[in-house]
Amino acid sequence: MANVVVVGSQWGDEGKGKIVDWLSSRADVVVRFQGGHNAGHTLVVDGITYKLSLLPSGVVRGGKLSVIGNGVVLDPWAFLSEVERIKDQGVLVTPENLMISESASLILPIHSELDGIRENRVDGIKIGTTKRGIGPAYEDKIARRAIRVCDLQDEKHLFSRLQNLLHHHNALRRGLGHPETNVDELHKKLLEIAPKIIPFISPVWKSLDEARQNDKKILFEGAQGAMLDIDHGTYPFVTSSNTIAGQAAAGSGVGPGTLNYILGITKAYTTRVGEGPFPTELEDSVGQRLGERGHEFGTVTGRQRRCGWFDAVMVNQAIITSGISGISLTKLDVLDGMKELKICIAYKLDGKIIKRLPANAAEQARVEPIYESLPGWKGSTRGARSWAELPAEAVKYVRRVEELIGCPVSMVSTSPEREDVILMRDPFKG
Repeated sequence: MANVVVVGSQWGDEGKGKIVDWLSSRADVVVRFQGGHNAGHTLVVDGITYKLSLLPSGVVRGGKLSVIGNGVVLDPWAFLSEVERIKDQGVLVTPENLMISESASLILPIHSELDGIRENRVDGIKIGTTKRGIGPAYEDKIARRAIRVCDLQDEKHLFSRLQNLLHHHNALRRGLGHPETNVDELHKKLLEIAPKIIPFISPVWKSLDEARQNDKKILFEGAQGAMLDIDHGTYPFVTSSNTIAGQAAAGSGVGPGTLNYILGITKAYTTRVGEGPFPTELEDSVGQRLGERGHEFGTVTGRQRRCGWFDAVMVNQAIITSGISGISLTKLDVLDGMKELKICIAYKLDGKIIKRLPANAAEQARVEPIYESLPGWKGSTRGARSWAELPAEAVKYVRRVEELIGCPVSMVSTSPEREDVILMRDPFKG
């Protein structure tokens, strides 16, 4: 049996939620391996819409084990709030169907406060974060001062760890002109919430190894997209973790040999939320039409997404850095009715033609897209579940995308509905 990793191949918001949900019906275990509650996955199941931020998409499917891996930064209050929210929709989350890695780092109120302080600088410079404390929490993890989930199990040890953490944060807060955080108050808040979190704590790496040995199918669910990767994305306008497929192993505690098939979720056009370079961005009526037809608003932030033509250069780069085996092309139906479509096949940088997105932020901002034009189609692709249902021009578009990105299309999603998928290759069969 193949274990599958699902990653975004653009700047996130590619439609991973639906595809992960579709795949989770075939999986036994679903694992979140990076990010925090800044991610947003929208699932539509039997007409009911679920909006998840931190919980693995498998929670809405009965009989699945969901896992929050060590690579995730966890806000315990946001976690419990999300559990309560989907409970009202009839989904029960218990320690029997969800486990949290004992070594996952916590997001505390000081992290979201610091995020907000930094994003509201008087000089106007910002990264465009969700202000949910993700970045500051990862900073503390790397600096070895983070509070981890396992620390909640020992009251005295927790207090000592908080003292060490606030030694850094209070100095920072003083320097930024903000009041210090009281260690006793923060300790009290964590002790109040700890009994609700502790039952979920588990040595995740061990449980995943047992699942692997018992031939269970494991689905690794990424957040954001490859171009938001801290190392391989459009730095500094990126998230604070590795979003490429290799993080699935490091962020959950399995060996890389466990990752059998990498599925890259790829939107049929391009979108981005927040700040940063966007070579194919359309600030005209075409871009507005894509946004309106695609309902392009962030699941978590509600911010309107920037829209543009498909960027084959960027997606090819993501395919290489993640080792993507096949892509799932989503939102093809949004392109219905457009007379002409364009695909970016290269960039022009300072008079030279290149086929990669430079690492330097200044150069990223200067690249100009070189387009290839394709005819659009008059018919509808919405709801199609076979190639025969697609207009000929839509098939040509998909095939040209394959050629330009150097990777086969394994699936095509034609609506938000879970079963509206054209399947060429089942990822779980390798």
